[in-house]
Amino acid sequence: MLITMLTTGTRGDTQPFMALGLELKKRGYRVRIAASESYQNLIEPYGFEFASLRGDVSKIIESGAADDAINADSPLKFFSSLKNEKMMGMMVNIQEDLHKACIGADAIVYHPGAAIGYFAAKEMNIPSILASPFPMTPTKDYPALIFYDRPRFGKIYNKLTHHIFEWGFWKVVSGPLKKYWVQQHGEGPNDFSCPYPKQRTAANPTIISSSPTVFPVSKDWPKHVHCYGNWFMESDHSYQPEEKLAEFLEAGEPPVYVGFGSVGDKKNADETTALVIKALKLAGKRGIINTGGIGMSHAEEMTDDILFIKGVPHEWLFPKMSAVVHHGGAGTTAAGLRAGVPSVIVPYGNDQFAWGRKIHELGIGSKAIPRKELTAEKLSAAISYTQMNEIRSKAKEVGKQIRAEKGAEKAAQVIINTLHAFWNK
Repeated sequence: MLITMLTTGTRGDTQPFMALGLELKKRGYRVRIAASESYQNLIEPYGFEFASLRGDVSKIIESGAADDAINADSPLKFFSSLKNEKMMGMMVNIQEDLHKACIGADAIVYHPGAAIGYFAAKEMNIPSILASPFPMTPTKDYPALIFYDRPRFGKIYNKLTHHIFEWGFWKVVSGPLKKYWVQQHGEGPNDFSCPYPKQRTAANPTIISSSPTVFPVSKDWPKHVHCYGNWFMESDHSYQPEEKLAEFLEAGEPPVYVGFGSVGDKKNADETTALVIKALKLAGKRGIINTGGIGMSHAEEMTDDILFIKGVPHEWLFPKMSAVVHHGGAGTTAAGLRAGVPSVIVPYGNDQFAWGRKIHELGIGSKAIPRKELTAEKLSAAISYTQMNEIRSKAKEVGKQIRAEKGAEKAAQVIINTLHAFWNK
């Protein structure tokens, strides 16, 4: 049987689907992953079928076309930023690519940003599984992630924010989806309404890549919403670091990792890098700076206590750090949690503020420092805070719990159970 997985976004959005796909492959299923064309060399070596989505994510980000979406620091800005006319044509083309990737599948597993998966599955009379990289199902326990770091107004408000998020997210993705469907069929899909609430049944369940240690499973969730843990790629034991990295790690105490992924402003990269170096010096810490994204540069002045890297796997590197400083993307945050080391989150926009607040609530990191408020002095103080014994101890405890969850394995079983129930009915 063939399972098609529809992803959208950056590597941090794509890699959890790969982890889930590997668990399905272990059980004898064929897995096709639809992802940005720039991730072909990442996906194919694992034995997946690859379906290319037009557009190189890194080039789109570097062009500035997605700046408003990346840096949205309020719910209103988040929704308005995604109504991006510059991106509309590309998003319609991507709908076509996602739709083609579903051909021949026996089930479709889709990211919320690839909602065409629900309608394609209905069209093909096969099951669909919503695979969310964050808690998305309405609950009274806490607000939706883009509201999480805002003022709180009680349980009814909490649940309302989730409904607003689902509605807003759907309004964003439905435009290009409907435009493409009309181009192909002359009319929109039958029952063209928000699909997310419909993915809470035995035939069409929801699975969530999130740790119950971080966001406990809510008692008011429907029983066909499943959250067992993050979907992690296992550490690649064949990975061999460059000699300079191995030597740096052996030369002194565990360093602090600093990297802001694919977010940031290329024009201010030199300034940000200088700020980080100053903060590390003030804190008296060695540092590893990741210049693989666009927000950090390779400083001309080299020191024995700073190493610049690109593209080292987080699952290999983070456990060797004394703390990790990052933007608070869901994938990077999860990697830091799993590694059992404290975090300092410097959010730029969207759900990054939520992860920043949650890390501090769990007692495994400093208070978040929004990028607009970042100074060397604030960053230095935050790094020093993470080195307190109680913070380090709590981070180790949480990391141990998360490593034991086996989220991808259990989520894969939900998919298999759904397939068996559908094809044996």
